[in-house]
Amino acid sequence: MVKLDKIQIHGFKSIKDREVELRDLNVLIGPNGGGKSNFIGIFTFLHYLIDDYLQLYIGQSGGADNLLHFGSKTTDCLHFHLFFGLREYVCTLVPSADDTLVFADEYAFLKEDEQDDNPRSSFRTTAGYKESFLLSHSEDFNDDIASSILEFIRSWKVYHFHDTSTTAKVRKLCNINDNTYLRENASNLSAYLYMLKERYKGHYKNIVDTIRLVSPFFDDFLLAPSRLNPEMINLEWKQKGSDAYFDATSLSDGTMRFICLATLLLQPELPGVLLIDEPELGLHPYVLTVLAELLKLASEKAQIIVGTQSVTLVNQFAPEDVLVVEMEGNETVMKRLSSGDLSDWLEDYTLGELWEKNVFGGRPK
Repeated sequence: MVKLDKIQIHGFKSIKDREVELRDLNVLIGPNGGGKSNFIGIFTFLHYLIDDYLQLYIGQSGGADNLLHFGSKTTDCLHFHLFFGLREYVCTLVPSADDTLVFADEYAFLKEDEQDDNPRSSFRTTAGYKESFLLSHSEDFNDDIASSILEFIRSWKVYHFHDTSTTAKVRKLCNINDNTYLRENASNLSAYLYMLKERYKGHYKNIVDTIRLVSPFFDDFLLAPSRLNPEMINLEWKQKGSDAYFDATSLSDGTMRFICLATLLLQPELPGVLLIDEPELGLHPYVLTVLAELLKLASEKAQIIVGTQSVTLVNQFAPEDVLVVEMEGNETVMKRLSSGDLSDWLEDYTLGELWEKNVFGGRPK
């Protein structure tokens, strides 16, 4: 699989200057306000940027001053450098007088190997453009380097399953044909599960069996087009030993979230980079041990980035999986833990206990 090996960041919100190396599995921990959400937000920002929606994102974010580290009076540019495989993508944006961002530089290239000092260039922009050149070079010039970068960044998905209230879209009817991928808020969960049941029976069975592990009362989903409107589908299910009618409104918040997570992590084709913010919300400690195994399994097929506040969840991972994200002074710093550095401590304590004891940081100061 293609992986994001490293990203260099300058000037994005609380992140002043940081180079972050990424592994297959990356568990972000740290205090509220430390910068975890800002780091995850970079992936959303770049997703908008490559599809010519940069100005829309800036407007929705409240202008360039809200994106630059302490505003344009402190930070003169926003810079990203992405390394994945032998490909690299670089962009630099500067603030304009009307509180937006324009490109000062943008380019991409492909190396033949790690020692290649003369890589094949894709394109390089001149200054002043408001949108990326990646899309136009990919579509208009059949640029294979731009196309591969575009495809990779488009494959990133950021998931939030926080809203499982009675009015949440995940509990509502949805269009049965909305099944290309699981949406970021799982609003098409019933349609996506129906597609899996029809086309990927093995994966569907794994999802059902995993849900039964944590919800013994659950038997199976009852997935079929709505009897009143065949273009729509509802999330219906059956309970063991009962012929009563149950739908998504009958599921607890925790069970609903776990169903979303199991479907996401056990699907046949995972996104290139999968980001999940606080998946532990509403889940029992035992369920978190199952979730950790699902995350490890998924990291064999995709790159996983998870932000969490759960000591129980952190206990399930190796130190090398964990990135501590916190503020030092007025900027976010990130450091990866090491088994060697913690070897003496780990003889007597779990990783989560060391976090609680503030041995390696990641707690409010």
